[in-house]
Amino acid sequence: MADELLTIDQVASELQLHPDTIRRYIREKRLRATRVGGRLRVRRSELDRFLSEGETSEDNLD
Repeated sequence: MADELLTIDQVASELQLHPDTIRRYIREKRLRATRVGGRLRVRRSELDRFLSEGETSEDNLD
């Protein structure tokens, strides 16, 4: 089965973050993304890796 490709909005919704935050994570290479038809997509396996490594924890220290 192929790895599901998620849009920036889908990732943002799942993480309850703003899409701009997801784009920043991609720019900072904290979250890997690929371009499909000129648009950024994140693989489900990459999102799972990101979550398992607790990458968003520093943003929740308010």
